[in-house]
Amino acid sequence: MSSKKFHFKIIKTTKFGRAGLITTPHGQVKTPMFMPVATQASVKSLGIDDLKNCRAKLILGGNTYHMYFQPGMKVIKKSGGMHQFMRWSGPMLTDSGGFQVTSMSKDRTKTGKTLSQVTNKGVYFTSLYDGSKHFFSPEKSIHIQKIIGADIIMAFDECTPNKGKKYSQSAMQRTHSWLLRSIKEWNQGQRLSLTTGKYQALFGIIQGGYYKDLRQKSAQFVASCRDLDGIAVGGETVGQNLGKTEQIFSWIKEFLPQNKPLYAMGLGRGPADIILAVKLGIDIFDCVSPTRIARNGALYSQKGRLNISNAQFRSDQKPIDKNCDCFTCKQGYSRAYLHHLFKTKELLYFRLGTIHNVRFMIRLCEQIRSKILA
Repeated sequence: MSSKKFHFKIIKTTKFGRAGLITTPHGQVKTPMFMPVATQASVKSLGIDDLKNCRAKLILGGNTYHMYFQPGMKVIKKSGGMHQFMRWSGPMLTDSGGFQVTSMSKDRTKTGKTLSQVTNKGVYFTSLYDGSKHFFSPEKSIHIQKIIGADIIMAFDECTPNKGKKYSQSAMQRTHSWLLRSIKEWNQGQRLSLTTGKYQALFGIIQGGYYKDLRQKSAQFVASCRDLDGIAVGGETVGQNLGKTEQIFSWIKEFLPQNKPLYAMGLGRGPADIILAVKLGIDIFDCVSPTRIARNGALYSQKGRLNISNAQFRSDQKPIDKNCDCFTCKQGYSRAYLHHLFKTKELLYFRLGTIHNVRFMIRLCEQIRSKILA
């Protein structure tokens, strides 16, 4: 077995949450930490220097499903892995494609009918890109992630759809079976990336829908897999409804190992999500919302979201947020200028707005960590 270079250390725990340190082959991550999402090997509208200036220390780099189809594994492998492909030198997490093989496999021209078939072996599905037929198994998902070469990879799971308790239970059992197969495949490759040769940490995913007994059963099962380097909590409920998210974590808290990082998948739509997540003991989280809403004209501030398209900002010379240290605010770009760029559909707006929202979320994590350590 390879020499392991993944470690998690809790530095301090308070009523506000916990501060920790994750060590990976590509560097260290101070937690709590928000991960910008680079679905297509790019955080939309941002370059690598922008991410560094936002002080992003960990990114979700390259969605397994999308990378498999475009540019394809041959290109990623020839490039030396995702880090080299997108020129990101820091820590990276990628996902398993378990959510996308069902959510992206729909008849978009007729009824919206799901074109995927979930079986105990894996998932048969049609490509979003050209309608061709494909199959993902736990083994194939792990193999793809080994080519991607991220520092943290995810076990293949079924993101439980809202189809009632009976289906949630069968999906949970399938996820557990797939977790064991993911671990076996991970171990067979000595837990090393096929492109970088470096250690890859594997996280298992807790499922079970919005059912207390299923969530607790799933938490116990995932926690019992001691080889795992971290624990993730998934499902459509997590991140979509803060009240339900908080309740789910209250159900499973007692079963979670305290010496492993906890990842809430898809949580981080705004500052309130971050504050709650840290209080719940979560260490890392990601969401596409901060970048997506920026592109649609919504910018974070200490007084709430600003809709930059509003006429009130047409001649407003103030920065988005006077206390923000992002490039956009520090350079003195005014609300009036951003309003102008947005209204005229100038592409520069996407970069400046996205920089602000990403930095706002990361800075909030830094502020919470400082409060914990004080």
